Amino acid sequence: MINSRPTAKLVLENGLVFTGRGFGATDQEALGEVVFNTSITGYQEILTDPSYFGQIVTFTYPHQGNVGVNNFDVESKGVQAAGMIVRELSRIRSNWRSEENLEVYLRKHGVLGIEGIDTRMLVRTLREEGAMRGIISAIEPNEQVLLERARAIPSMKGADLTSYVTTAEAYQWEPRDKSGYLLSTNSFTPEQEFHVAVLDYGVKHNILERLSSFGCRLTVLPGLTPPEDILDLNPDGIFISNGPGDPDAVTYAVENLKVLLGKKPIFGICLGHQLLALALGGETYKLKFGHRGANHPVQQVATGANEITSQNHGFAVDLDSMKDLPVELTHVNLNDNTVEGFRHKDIPLFCVQYHPEASPGPHDADYLFRQFIEMMEQERGNRPLTVREEEGITLK
Repeated sequence: MINSRPTAKLVLENGLVFTGRGFGATDQEALGEVVFNTSITGYQEILTDPSYFGQIVTFTYPHQGNVGVNNFDVESKGVQAAGMIVRELSRIRSNWRSEENLEVYLRKHGVLGIEGIDTRMLVRTLREEGAMRGIISAIEPNEQVLLERARAIPSMKGADLTSYVTTAEAYQWEPRDKSGYLLSTNSFTPEQEFHVAVLDYGVKHNILERLSSFGCRLTVLPGLTPPEDILDLNPDGIFISNGPGDPDAVTYAVENLKVLLGKKPIFGICLGHQLLALALGGETYKLKFGHRGANHPVQQVATGANEITSQNHGFAVDLDSMKDLPVELTHVNLNDNTVEGFRHKDIPLFCVQYHPEASPGPHDADYLFRQFIEMMEQERGNRPLTVREEEGITLK
C-alpha cells in the first residue's frame, strides 16, 4: 500500500529538499549526481546501463514500473544507477515477458528509489542550474545532515569510474536471440565473420548484440588491457565502448588508444568517442545537464539527413579543439550544435557520441554498425561488402 511506504527525502547540494515515499532498498541510501532521462520506455535498460554508475536517475515520464522487469532487458549484470526518482511507481505490472516487480528488483540489487515528488520542478531545477549532487534517504530525517553529506559527494568532473564497471577478465560474448536465449549456432561462415576486440569501459549488452548480429565474434577485454595484448589477438577491428564518468580522468585509456591508432579499424561509442578525441589531441568538457533520452535529433553533416537518436552522456567533445586535427565532423546535435560524431581522414577510425544500438530508443542510426563492418572488409580486402538485411546476411 502507498501509505505503508516510508517517508524519504531527496536533498540536492543547492539546499532544495523534496519529500516523498521510499521504495526498493529502503534500508539503504542513494548518493550521486542527480540527472534526468526523458525516455518514455526502457526503465530497466536505463537502470542497468553502466554509463549511469554514480548517478541518480530522474525519469521525466511520470509512470514507471508498469511492465515489470525480466532477465533479458538488461544492459549489464545488475542495476548500475545509484538511485531512481519517479513521480509514480506502478503497483501493477502487466506484460507477457514480465518476471518480477520493479520494486522487488531494486530491493534485490540494494538500490533505493523515491516517488511522489514533483519531478517537473526537479527537472526544471536541473535544467536551469545543471546536474548536481544529491542524496536520497529514508533512514536519516535530518535535512541539514543530508545536505552536508550531499555536498561531500565527489564531483563527476574528474571522476574515473570505469574501473567499477569494466569486466575483470576477458571473455567471449555469446549472442542471444530476441527472447534472450543463447543462440546454439552461428549463421556466419568464417569468411563472413570478423573478430572484434571490445575494450570494455562499461559496455552495454545491446551493443554487443548488434555487433554480433552483423557477423562479429567478440572478445570483450578489461579496460586496462595493454595495447600490445590487444594487438597480439590480431583482431579485424577494435571497438571502444561507452562508460561512466569524466573522459579526461581515464588517462590510461587515452594513452593506450594513442598506441592503437592506425593499427586496426576502430569504432567508438559515447565515452569511446570522447576517449578517441582525447587520444587524437582534442579536448572534452562537462555539459550543464547532459543529453539523456531517446528522441534527440542529430544531423548527418555530409547528407543533411536527420536521425532521432538515443543518448546518455554528461560530457562532450570540444569542436574548436578538433579544428586543426586530421578529422572531419560527421554528425552534429541539432539541439545545441555539439559534436555527435567524427571520422579520421587518414586512418580507419570513426565514432559517435550517441547510441546507435538504442535500447531503449529508435533504430535510425543502426547503419553505423554496417559501416564498421565495411571498414573491416576494406582493410581485409578479400571480398565484397556485406549488407545486413532485415532477415539474415546477404552478399552483393
